[in-house]
Amino acid sequence: MTTQELQNIKQRFGIIGSSPMLDRDIEIAAQVAVTDLSVLITGESGVGKEHFPQIIHACSPRKHAKYFAVNCGAIPEGTIDSELFGHVKGAYTDARAERKGYFEEADGGTLFLDEVGELPLPTQARLLRVLETGEFIRMGSSEVQKTSVRVVAATNLDMKRAVAEGRFREDLYFRLNAVEIRVPALRERKEDIPLLFRKFTSDFTNRYAMPRIQLTDEATNLLKNYYWYGNVRQLKNVAEQICVLEKTREITAETLQRYLPANEQEQQLTLFGAGQNMGNDPYMNERELLYKVLFDMKRDIAELKQQMAAATTGSAMPQSTKMPSSNIMPYAERHNAHLDAEEQLAEEVHDNYPAQPEPTIKDEPLTMGDAEEVMIRKALERNGGNRKAAATELGISERTLYRKLKSIE
Repeated sequence: MTTQELQNIKQRFGIIGSSPMLDRDIEIAAQVAVTDLSVLITGESGVGKEHFPQIIHACSPRKHAKYFAVNCGAIPEGTIDSELFGHVKGAYTDARAERKGYFEEADGGTLFLDEVGELPLPTQARLLRVLETGEFIRMGSSEVQKTSVRVVAATNLDMKRAVAEGRFREDLYFRLNAVEIRVPALRERKEDIPLLFRKFTSDFTNRYAMPRIQLTDEATNLLKNYYWYGNVRQLKNVAEQICVLEKTREITAETLQRYLPANEQEQQLTLFGAGQNMGNDPYMNERELLYKVLFDMKRDIAELKQQMAAATTGSAMPQSTKMPSSNIMPYAERHNAHLDAEEQLAEEVHDNYPAQPEPTIKDEPLTMGDAEEVMIRKALERNGGNRKAAATELGISERTLYRKLKSIE
């Protein structure tokens, strides 16, 4: 692909950036478009995966046929089969008329299945059949129908892990993954971050008839080195907030810092460089967050014991030693610092107060499920109970969040 052809595609689909990884993804999408191979697009939430199915459709022989984008994670599990494959009248209680599904409607065209990793296992079996044979059956019918649909799927899940855990069919994974396009995270293409920020601020200032925004060198450096857990979507939100709320149009690093979310997960992984030490382990950020939650819970339990002991003696206990910020310390140092603080606290209590019978508090071991529940509840609290916003912050789909909340309740 020539440089001019690449630029034409970027301009047509509103793609900003010159990262070699991004350019390579666009080239793969254009090359595979002329075939009917299934394509799996992977990458974190907010990286812009939705552009690539459009490129594939527009560059394919099917470009004059229909294109449908379906968010599999947003459709209730009870109706997903009807949405994809259709149903006949009387197939279920509310089926008052026949309905065509997306595979029937998109015959001859392209179907983009976003968040494909959220499909229930029974639906995965039906999807595998239509991919392999082009055949499907409407709900409530026994008539086999044929369709010719190009399927492009996308997910932000680790599909190999989902297969290993039995949440996704291995045969379907390999069928969808004939060609994989991995969209890089924003932090992996730092050179594009100032370009994107300028584009977003230019769009917003034009929309709201406001003066243009300028970044100082220090602010630009902070912008490029922030972790951007929410990727391009988060960067766009920050740009819009700054355009609307800041009266001073020259943005310093101190001003920009106020718009970088004080999210526990992002604080841990971003501003203090923890994310740069993760190497090739894709789950290190999850483990670091769980470690932090577990140690915070342990500290809370210790403080509760102190308060109850103080209530028993009728006097106030000394304040616990202030812990060093866990955001700027690696796991081993945080663990040692926590133990040192506990030992120091125990010595102070022993020296200043007579031995009193301590109220019995059952110190049960904290499980991964406990930590997950804490993460979910804190995310909901930060987002005022908005489940969609909480799911976005946690990097999971709404359906996954609903399922986890149901298991907690």
